[in-house]
Amino acid sequence: MLASLTSIATLMLSTLLMMTGLGLMNYLVPLRALADGWSTVTVSVIATAYTLGFTLSCIVTPVLVRRVGHVRVFGALITLLTVSILFSALLVEVYAWLAFRALAGFAIAGSYLIIESWLNERVTNDNRGAVFSVYMITCLLGSIGGQYLVPLGDPKEMGLFVACGIVFSLALLPTMLSTAPSPAPIAEARFDLVRLYRRSPIAFVGSLLAGALSGTWGSLGGVYSQAIGMDATGGATLLAAVLAGGALAQMPIGRISDRIDRRLVMIACGLFGVAASLAMAAFGAFGVVAACIAGFFVGSVLYPVYALNAAHAADMAEPGEYVTVSGGVMILYGMGTVTGPLIGGSLMQALGPVGLVWFLAFIFAVYAGYAAWRMGRRRGKARDEKTDFQGATIPVLGADRVNTTVPPTEDGNDAPGSEPA
Repeated sequence: MLASLTSIATLMLSTLLMMTGLGLMNYLVPLRALADGWSTVTVSVIATAYTLGFTLSCIVTPVLVRRVGHVRVFGALITLLTVSILFSALLVEVYAWLAFRALAGFAIAGSYLIIESWLNERVTNDNRGAVFSVYMITCLLGSIGGQYLVPLGDPKEMGLFVACGIVFSLALLPTMLSTAPSPAPIAEARFDLVRLYRRSPIAFVGSLLAGALSGTWGSLGGVYSQAIGMDATGGATLLAAVLAGGALAQMPIGRISDRIDRRLVMIACGLFGVAASLAMAAFGAFGVVAACIAGFFVGSVLYPVYALNAAHAADMAEPGEYVTVSGGVMILYGMGTVTGPLIGGSLMQALGPVGLVWFLAFIFAVYAGYAAWRMGRRRGKARDEKTDFQGATIPVLGADRVNTTVPPTEDGNDAPGSEPA
């Protein structure tokens, strides 16, 4: 175990710095937009550009890696991240920011894919869970640390943007100077949405809803904190609480879903999300402590639902279809992240900050309702027919990780004549 951690030390340092820059960037950008008088709808449209770039990168980055290798592509992507945030400070204009945010989304998704692919070549089945736990903690600490850099400066000035660019640039050094061998080329991810729907309608719909949930909060959570009267420190604490809830709850929820019908867990998560969202709507404006407690419980189901969908899709996949099915989950998630902020931003504009939380509650309700409806259509799988749950640190899975972290079942076929789950 110690040898495995040593072999990925430089990669984890690069990840920590990259996630610190990302946490700073994703909190700083909407604050600067609001400070310049841009509407919530405008901020949500800019966020949609980010998610479009993010989704496109899931398809393009494996091609680039096969052409020139992991290290070169990682260097290019981190450079694009740096350029995007520095240009955002130099040219504060809506149409320009659409391009800059799309560029940032493309770069960060590709970086995620490369890091996870790299990790998979450094671990074995015996230590995979432990190593990816270290990775999860690294991502969480980096994101939270970056958010707490915002109160140290003024979003209206260039200082925080330049600091973000410096942190991104520093993320290059550990990996570029490492003597560790590069991983093998990434296998191409294939996408077949029709096949995914046939195998698991609930994973198909659930992936769209999971993307809408995390895309909406991830893009507009900082805007929400400002709208309910929090300062930069309070907003960073709220965002950190949501992240912490997701990180702490993911594995317990997953392990429970390994032992009972996953759809029951999906229903429970959806209903809990409705209650937590309504609690945030009711008590979120009563101070930082109340908002953070509610936010923690929202996050405890907001992020884990993606991994539940991926696990259920794996349960239904035939031995030769796993990468195809998982690739479909990834793309549907990206589609959800594109549409969610647009609707959530419009509701915030019309109803105030509570519109965002009500929108989250509505998505959770649809998620629970659809899972319950599907349960009435077909019985669940037995425990020994299910794949083991794997926590998803981030919402996009690299093609290698899709192919290795959750091996297909030996018999994942639907029963003859039966309807998919």
